[in-house]
Amino acid sequence: MTRTVRVTSPELDLGHLAWFRYARLSEKVVMTNDAGEFIFFSHDDFEQLVSGTTDHLDETQVAELTQKGFLRKGYDVAAVSDRLRRKRRYLGNGPHLHAVITTLRCNQSCRYCHASRTDMTRVDTDMSLETAKKVVDFAMQTTSPYVNFEFQGGEPVINFEALKFIVEYSREKNKYEQKELVHSVVTNMTWMTEEVAEWLLANDVLICTSLDGPEEIHNWNRLWSGKKAGNAYQSVMKWIKYFNRRYVEMGRDPNLWHVDALMTVTSKTLEHWKECVDLYVDLGIRSIHFRPLNPFGFATKTWKVIGYDVAEFNEAYCNVLDYVLELNRNGTEIIEGTAATFLKKILTPDDPNFVDIRSPVGSGTGQIAYSYDGTIYPSDEGRMVAAMDDDIFRIGHVDTATYDEIVAHPTVRAIAVASYLDSLPGCADCFNAPYCGVRPLHNYMNTGDLFAQRPNTPKCGEYMFLARQLFERLAQDSSGTTEAIFRRWVIERPRVQEETRSTP
Repeated sequence: MTRTVRVTSPELDLGHLAWFRYARLSEKVVMTNDAGEFIFFSHDDFEQLVSGTTDHLDETQVAELTQKGFLRKGYDVAAVSDRLRRKRRYLGNGPHLHAVITTLRCNQSCRYCHASRTDMTRVDTDMSLETAKKVVDFAMQTTSPYVNFEFQGGEPVINFEALKFIVEYSREKNKYEQKELVHSVVTNMTWMTEEVAEWLLANDVLICTSLDGPEEIHNWNRLWSGKKAGNAYQSVMKWIKYFNRRYVEMGRDPNLWHVDALMTVTSKTLEHWKECVDLYVDLGIRSIHFRPLNPFGFATKTWKVIGYDVAEFNEAYCNVLDYVLELNRNGTEIIEGTAATFLKKILTPDDPNFVDIRSPVGSGTGQIAYSYDGTIYPSDEGRMVAAMDDDIFRIGHVDTATYDEIVAHPTVRAIAVASYLDSLPGCADCFNAPYCGVRPLHNYMNTGDLFAQRPNTPKCGEYMFLARQLFERLAQDSSGTTEAIFRRWVIERPRVQEETRSTP
């Protein structure tokens, strides 16, 4: 990024300023620093500030600059260090997200499938109970106090016995490990049965599904495999309503206990973004993730049909963000998920430790993926690359690898170096560095290089655009209404598992 500063006097004295980054917005300039603090100035005030004077600032502005660590005078090293330490405390935790592929079999054949699913006859791609036990034994060695077993596929409930075993065995093992243990399943809902649903409910397994929009869009994106045809949209609708009704019947707070849904945006979605948001609102789903396609699996083969460029996605995303804000102003509570992740970094003293948007990225350090056969990858994206006949990201196997070998694997180290923003050209001095994250596996798929040229990558275009949109709205928010909405989006209320509950 090229910086242009107009010097208003012959001598430029920056001695009063501590280290900062900045970006020019439409009406203001935003300054940020390593601790994640930010402050807005008019363009004129900013020019004078970097020209060596603070005489034009009032006492409130000087106090804010000092308190947030933008001035050398009064710089509280201990306080800023504490803020930075709190922001980066995830670094020493170890892998907390453990993605388990219970099977590659799937009854659907989605146009953008990243998982490289196999046909329903391929029972050889089911995880055995022996491998499932080794996965749990391995994952529970993590130094993280929080562990989430996330079941993926294929369609993970097709191999329900492995899923059930992992939940039960990990809970038994946790009597000694004493972790904060969570289980979640990412399911297409088209293989769900009432027996499986009731077991998931009774065992507090969190449910996440795919909902790509209204019926025409969802069914266009998410086709059926083989000759058997069905209506995926109607099946998803049925089970979302089933689970949400049962949570209420079980006495759960519907604001906390509900089906989460993810939406993958294809070319067909872009012109129907409003209908997608309206559907989520009608279903009472309080978060919509307007997610772009990933360069993995079937999506690479069908890109001409389903794909788009970054500018097209950003235009649609901006429309979604504005519409969601409008709904909130009118009393409808719904958030946009990616924006909420960035806002937690911007508006709170904590980082949400979302493994894909942090520095360094969480691959191998915040998450680990286990394929159906026990092969270990630093993330599920690594498994997806392997399914495309490139095993570069394979880092071990549960039969032979030790925990220490995996977390210190040269591949994990390389990914960490390639995603450490403070050392990357184009990132180190970017205003968005305190809030952003690099995904080297995306870089590898797009360019063949873990590092790539960050400003030219799709993810940089996406995240830079999003950060600017959020800061623009905060800078222009004279009434405080938008910031109040944004602050509601970052409030987290953990689901509390009651010791006793009545289940009708």
